[in-house]
Amino acid sequence: MKTGILLSNLGTPDAPTKSALKRYLKQFLSDERVIQPPNKLIWWLALNVVILNIRPAKSAQNYAKVWGHYGSGSPLLDISNLQVESLRKKFPDIPLELGMRYGNPSIDSALKKLENQGCEKIIVLPLYPQYSDTTTASTLDAVNKSLNAWNNSPELVFIKNYYQDKGYIQALAQSVIEHQQQHGKPDKLMISFHGIPQRFVDNGDVYYQHCVETAKLLAKALNLTDDAYQLCFQSIFGREEWIKPQTKSSLESLAQSGTEHVQVICPGFSVDCLETIEEIDEENKMYFMQAGGKTFSYIKALNNRDDHIQALFNIISQYL
Repeated sequence: MKTGILLSNLGTPDAPTKSALKRYLKQFLSDERVIQPPNKLIWWLALNVVILNIRPAKSAQNYAKVWGHYGSGSPLLDISNLQVESLRKKFPDIPLELGMRYGNPSIDSALKKLENQGCEKIIVLPLYPQYSDTTTASTLDAVNKSLNAWNNSPELVFIKNYYQDKGYIQALAQSVIEHQQQHGKPDKLMISFHGIPQRFVDNGDVYYQHCVETAKLLAKALNLTDDAYQLCFQSIFGREEWIKPQTKSSLESLAQSGTEHVQVICPGFSVDCLETIEEIDEENKMYFMQAGGKTFSYIKALNNRDDHIQALFNIISQYL
């Protein structure tokens, strides 16, 4: 049985322009897994009448700041392509493709390439270490929709999470150690994950639990005391309550209480992107410094590190 591998991530606009962002955001914010709107009609009106006429221009400006940081385009796509190249070297005889949940290259186009290569078994690894309905389950939706169109349905292996994986945790720990060898040890290590609405957790999403466990495992690997690190959540959107504590308010509170030196790592992001480069290393740095902080540094995502690629290789290899 010929096996193919699909590596997947959230996605990116095609360009840092208003029109490209409008297309991308419409696809992203139309996904009911992401929004889970209590009233679908009200959300449709809010999205199409208000949000898509305001947010794309601002988002395009933010993307323009990070465009080309790791290649010629979006950091998320450029780094993801490097990950694919590295993994292909480790799986020389197995077709491996990249498919994004939103934008290009799409999950559907990636799976069609695997179908054309005669794959009868598909292993899907969404690059979200912590499971969430908003990301992981949405990816599975897109995969199933594509595979339903195949003439001969393949065997599907879908890797739901790897938040406890030893190789992943060790790669995170090593990235912190290497960063601190250059920048010193901080008063506080902030472990920041993307937020989701509290309502989603209340409805059964296990994401928060996975984030807590990853943070604890990372702290243990680094031999940190409880007061040496803090779990927090970023990228808040909309007016409803989101899981807490929030990264922005936590940084401001720490600075105001006399904490001078913080470092931030974002274990939920397998590649650097707008939310890490612009939101954390620029925007949240500004919040901390303006509140009285002295030293701020961001610890890069695992990206194409050798130990990260080895961890992903080991995770996938279990299912071959």
